[in-house]
Amino acid sequence: MKKLKIIGILVTLLLTYGNTQSQTKKIDLTKSKITWTGKKITGEHQGTIDFKEGYLIMKDNMITGGRFVADMTTLNNTDQTGKPKLNLEGHLKSDDFFGTQNFPTSTLVFKTIQNKGKNNYSITADLTIKGVTKPTKFDLTVKDDTATAKLIVDRTKYDIKYGSGSYFEDLGDKTIYNDFELEVFLKM
Repeated sequence: MKKLKIIGILVTLLLTYGNTQSQTKKIDLTKSKITWTGKKITGEHQGTIDFKEGYLIMKDNMITGGRFVADMTTLNNTDQTGKPKLNLEGHLKSDDFFGTQNFPTSTLVFKTIQNKGKNNYSITADLTIKGVTKPTKFDLTVKDDTATAKLIVDRTKYDIKYGSGSYFEDLGDKTIYNDFELEVFLKM
């Protein structure tokens, strides 16, 4: 009887202790993705970027942290084919835009997390692109073993000014909007 009581106490302690520990959930790199959309006066382009690594930190089934690294060398254009596709990808990887030779990765690190209820979170994070780190805010939704977010990024804050009407005059229909969109799908 005494042994059963001790075992019961130990199990209770282990369960209680286990529930208060943080758990790091790595993302599945083959199923997680970033989809980007860049817009200009005459249209828009879409594509993808692969993750190099990433994880969410959970405690008591709630998000308490996260860090993600995007492999900028995988920047891909999905709405064109052939030479136009290769030309756009090459230009986006050049120093005019993301300079992937010198800056092969971009990072996102969660700084503050506000639980909005029903598995929705308001996140403030540090986003680093081309070696420049700026805060960004977005909402994150978690469902089972997936998470989704949409970020709007002002590229000029990261010294990406090519084709920006904010920095160059008389661009006309060659103007590229400063904001680009990232739709993030995470699979754990």
